[in-house]
Amino acid sequence: MSEDLFLKIIAREIPADIVFENERVLAFRDINPQAPLHVLIIPRTHVRSINDLQPEHDELIGEMFRVAADIARSEGHADDGYRVVMNCGERGGQSVFHIHLHLLAGRDMRWPPG
Repeated sequence: MSEDLFLKIIAREIPADIVFENERVLAFRDINPQAPLHVLIIPRTHVRSINDLQPEHDELIGEMFRVAADIARSEGHADDGYRVVMNCGERGGQSVFHIHLHLLAGRDMRWPPG
């Protein structure tokens, strides 16, 4: 876990544009945004990927989605629509192996993604 980029952001060893934080979750703007609003919502505890989730993480994952909705609302995108996505594994697009929820808004989202 010492190589976990997100744990370094949580510890303030790496700067980030933080938009929300509480005792369980941290949200910050992506440094390589794919939409006008691109925020990453992460748990403060390390969970490597979706494959590592356990029943005790259920409330945490729900909180991450609620935080995403709150940020979308506060940034003025709740009514227009937004996308939330969590990638799993290299072929699934996961590049940092600490679960994180992407919140994207401010442009049309196409389907299928990718």
